Amino acid sequence: MNQTTVKAKNHAERAHASLSASGASRWLACPPSVRLSEQYEETTSVFAKEGTFMHELSELYLSYYLKQMTKTQFNKRLKQMKQNEFYNAEIEQAVQTYVDFATEKMNEAKATSKDPLILIEEKVDFSPWVPAAFGTGDIILIYGDRLEVIDLKGGKGVKVSAVENPQMRLYALGALNNFGVLYDTQKILMTVVQPRLDNISTDEMKVDELLEWAETIVKPKAELAFKGEGDFMAGEHCRFCKVKATCRARAEENLKLACMDFQKPPLLTDDEVVEVLTSIDQLMSWAKDVQEYALNMAMDENKQWPGMKLVEGRGSRKYSDENAVVDALTAAGYDGDVIYKKSLNTITTLEKELGKKKFQELLGSFITKAQGKVKLVPEEDKRPEIKASPEADFQ
Repeated sequence: MNQTTVKAKNHAERAHASLSASGASRWLACPPSVRLSEQYEETTSVFAKEGTFMHELSELYLSYYLKQMTKTQFNKRLKQMKQNEFYNAEIEQAVQTYVDFATEKMNEAKATSKDPLILIEEKVDFSPWVPAAFGTGDIILIYGDRLEVIDLKGGKGVKVSAVENPQMRLYALGALNNFGVLYDTQKILMTVVQPRLDNISTDEMKVDELLEWAETIVKPKAELAFKGEGDFMAGEHCRFCKVKATCRARAEENLKLACMDFQKPPLLTDDEVVEVLTSIDQLMSWAKDVQEYALNMAMDENKQWPGMKLVEGRGSRKYSDENAVVDALTAAGYDGDVIYKKSLNTITTLEKELGKKKFQELLGSFITKAQGKVKLVPEEDKRPEIKASPEADFQ
């Protein structure tokens, strides 16, 4: 029998396991980070919402392809989705690229086997290896001797590889757990489709290799993570951790660079220069995370950091009416060489050409100044202190 399944539940409303497949790269590397992060509320970024919409749109197209709805139902739903704030030509094209790839794979499964299992947005259970854990596979195909998992990635910032990807492996493991007894599966294929970066990446494993990875690597780490035990470990996986700004292990790892012994010898060795070069991105990322965390706490919750205060940064000046500036200078007898380069000269240039007094007399009323960005600085800074937002006093 040819089987297809479509889940109607909204992607954004689905439950998420504590030890999720999407967070596996983090909890496998740093098991105790899971429980530590639970003190912070779940947040959703605009990028996550955009990705959710792309999944829902692709699910609609695939549901219609698999004859799970009538054309009238499809057109009605598509019309509604086109009203979504995230719908545009780029998103549509990206989704179509993914749908074309997925339908090609589905056709291949049908052509290869008389009895393929074709599932979309299917909940899979990998709790035999990860406590209370489950996930949702975008597409699962089981036919012949193979199990195939296909995952849509909507991002256009960082290219995602399927090779040794723990999220993809856990989806495959869950699918094997759900349906393995029904099929003689020997081979696992895992594919990431990231259409906005023209990225299609596939990894392949034997079933025995996947199960060995699950038993020897995943299971012991997952048990530690579930209990909140194990060693903290800083690394690339910190990027999506909720406690990345205040994690002591990450701080100590990044501060190693600042604590390098620069006294003997007086010049850095080649190896030390390389150590700086290979560490600097992580160091800057960590410093930025700490800075943003401290600023947000000061502004949103009126946090008083010892020896620090909030001040307004320097605002930028801009012309409120360029035509009025030109008219004022022309009427004052200034020629085009003073007023223009290829476009109207900048505020700083004209102020230098006219002198500050004349500049203010002629153009002062046409200049606006944007509010400066709030910064957290040492108390010795000469700029006057400003107060946090009034709402912060009621937190």
